[in-house]
Amino acid sequence: MEFFREINGFKLAQQDLQKLLSIHNLPVLCQSISSVISDQQTHGVIYCIWGEFRINREPLKHGIRFSLPNCPNAFVWTITVEDDNEKILIHATINKRAHDKDFLDSIEVFINDWSDGIKHNLNRQE
Repeated sequence: MEFFREINGFKLAQQDLQKLLSIHNLPVLCQSISSVISDQQTHGVIYCIWGEFRINREPLKHGIRFSLPNCPNAFVWTITVEDDNEKILIHATINKRAHDKDFLDSIEVFINDWSDGIKHNLNRQE
């Protein structure tokens, strides 16, 4: 399944987005991530709404991909900017075509928390 959010109204270069999206910053950017237990820059351990998970951080051409490699649903999300640097896209996937409503609702909360956190952070920088 796929989940999307768009953030408009901010001009943000790819390198600035990548700098912002560090493992260390995750609790500041997403309220669903309560703490960083370990940060090795490209991987670490976080505590989030679903519990404790290993996390991988992978730079992409237009942003960052995060994955939870030990998640039973193979949860992955990317945060990227469009070529014009004026639209940020949050895209998340799980490895199931269907799932129980509570879990799907929790993913919606997670994605909304990302959107809200990025907007809040970028508003502070203006």
